[in-house]
Amino acid sequence: MDEDLSIINANTRNEKIKNFFVNNKGKLISGIIALIFLLIAVFSYDKYLINKKKEISEKFNSITIDYSEKTKDQTSRGLIEIINKKDPTYSPLSLYFIIDNNLVTDRSKINSLFDLLIKNTSLDSEIKNLIIYKKALYNADNAQESDLLNMLNPLINSQSVWQSHSLYLMAEYFYANNQKQKAKEFFNQIINLENSNPDLKLQAEKRLNRDLGE
Repeated sequence: MDEDLSIINANTRNEKIKNFFVNNKGKLISGIIALIFLLIAVFSYDKYLINKKKEISEKFNSITIDYSEKTKDQTSRGLIEIINKKDPTYSPLSLYFIIDNNLVTDRSKINSLFDLLIKNTSLDSEIKNLIIYKKALYNADNAQESDLLNMLNPLINSQSVWQSHSLYLMAEYFYANNQKQKAKEFFNQIINLENSNPDLKLQAEKRLNRDLGE
């Protein structure tokens, strides 16, 4: 009896499964086709991104390898084009190359390129923080106190690995401008910081003991 019941149940279950596939054949086929197209689209997009990255990489390498004093304008134009592509790797490298080789002397132009990277480029958080720090470093000799603090506050008030670097930059800025009490405060923050960079902590201690002692 139990055997007969189990055979009937199995047959009923198989019939239900069969009816489900028959009744939903169109939907199932459409779903499979949609899934195939989705996989093709994802694969194609990944391939596009890889090719685009390779193209930008080759362009960056070609521009920087061919750089000379005679090709400054051409080099800067090519690197600015790469920056405008908002590539997370080669756009920052292009800006660093421009700054290191003094290819663009217009500070407002350089700052606009920094802002493009910081605000409009998809970057790892610490890479973005590094670029913020580099922007502040680039402007430190000419910036007003409030402007420099505004640039660095996102790092100073964070747990970034660039926090102690930002504090040290502000401390040296105040020291260079003979604002010794403010410099002292920032050097002390570096010393009291848990995740402070060891080299910067040592430099801060030396500065306090040698130049800012009571």
